[in-house]
Amino acid sequence: MTDHKGCVLWFTGLSGSGKSTLSRMLEGELRKRGCKVEVLDGDEVRENLSKGLGFSKEDRDTNIRRIGYVAKLLSRNGVIAITAAISPYAEVRNQVRAMCRDFVEIYAECSIEELTRRDVKGLYEKALAGEIKNFTGISDPYEAPENPEIKVNSETQDPEESLNVILSWLEEKGYIPVEAPAAS
Repeated sequence: MTDHKGCVLWFTGLSGSGKSTLSRMLEGELRKRGCKVEVLDGDEVRENLSKGLGFSKEDRDTNIRRIGYVAKLLSRNGVIAITAAISPYAEVRNQVRAMCRDFVEIYAECSIEELTRRDVKGLYEKALAGEIKNFTGISDPYEAPENPEIKVNSETQDPEESLNVILSWLEEKGYIPVEAPAAS
């Protein structure tokens, strides 16, 4: 078993900013390095752990606390818990941070203009036109982290560049083993 410690890697960012893509890429890389890892995707958790919750601030906060609780349990048992949920409110993210011993906030930044441009479902256009209520970043607030441990930008970096930023930080801080160079 490769040496690593349990932690919570908490992706936050607007819908379409790359949280799920990066979390899956990171999961694959960490598994290759022998790490125990579990991804808690916002949509999957909402379906399985938070069924019945709506999108009011109270329901969103409850959903995020549930994700945080499961992530805490996993991390204290040596698992790297990766979360990919918008988690729009700073206060509840800070509550989760306080409950988890090794919490690493990863902000996937991207402008509304770029998210609207790349949105294949047209959700941003509908939200901007007022057709979708409570849409995070448009008609509902998104409070960007002020001091995330890691910040990536899916508008200016391709997914591999963002992944390398995350991996380098985690290696430097001793959360994951440094990848052994490939034999030539």
